[in-house]
Amino acid sequence: MAEEKKPKKEHKIVSASTGEAVKPGSRPAAKPGAAVQQTGNATGLRVGAVILWLVAVVFEVLAIALFMEKLLVLPQIQPLYKAIAALVVDAICVIIGSTLWKKANHIDPASQKNALKFWLWNNMGVLVSAVAFIPFIIILLKDEKADKKTKAIGTAVAAVLMLICGLSSYDWNPLSQEAVAEANKGTGVYWTEHGKKFHLYEDCQALDRSETLMTGSAQEAIDAGKGTICKFCEKRYDKELAAAEETQALPEAAGE
Repeated sequence: MAEEKKPKKEHKIVSASTGEAVKPGSRPAAKPGAAVQQTGNATGLRVGAVILWLVAVVFEVLAIALFMEKLLVLPQIQPLYKAIAALVVDAICVIIGSTLWKKANHIDPASQKNALKFWLWNNMGVLVSAVAFIPFIIILLKDEKADKKTKAIGTAVAAVLMLICGLSSYDWNPLSQEAVAEANKGTGVYWTEHGKKFHLYEDCQALDRSETLMTGSAQEAIDAGKGTICKFCEKRYDKELAAAEETQALPEAAGE
């Protein structure tokens, strides 16, 4: 028995610019417009971020030295409190560095073709957050001279600072090269209110459960926090483009 064809999902399509309902279609028409202007020095921002991250690691080493009493500074203050002060500076450097890194990535975005590489590049600050605090926590917990209270306080403070840095460093709305390319073409796209990506096709399988879709230019989608393209749509578009190129090549080959 032949499988029943799943009925096409009916969506309510709303224009992002006017807020009015528009007629559904397989793909909105491209809209003419100026290319996206990306201003700023991405390289300078990244260099600044790396420098700050290195300074953060230096302060982590300083925190370890102060706690282990390898560096005798302000002897009247308990080693743990001096170490915590150093960790606070460590955290500030991580957060500022991560902010610069994220700004650089929005000026000069990475490609989303490799999902893992794209995530790692955009969230380098999250990895730095771990490097900037985990060694201190390990050394603290392994220190046989430290009592349980000291270990508990030190670990809790370092863990909280690491969590704050990690959340601050995470890029919740990354931007990809592919999304910028669509914006530069003035491509019309679809997206949902709570989604993180935009779609090239209204009948994309990822939108099957969505009742209402927004539609507008790719730049409008990016401005709404949808800085990457749906993987299903991207693959489908590449397949259609390859098929169109192949079809165009057949008459040319026949005429040779």
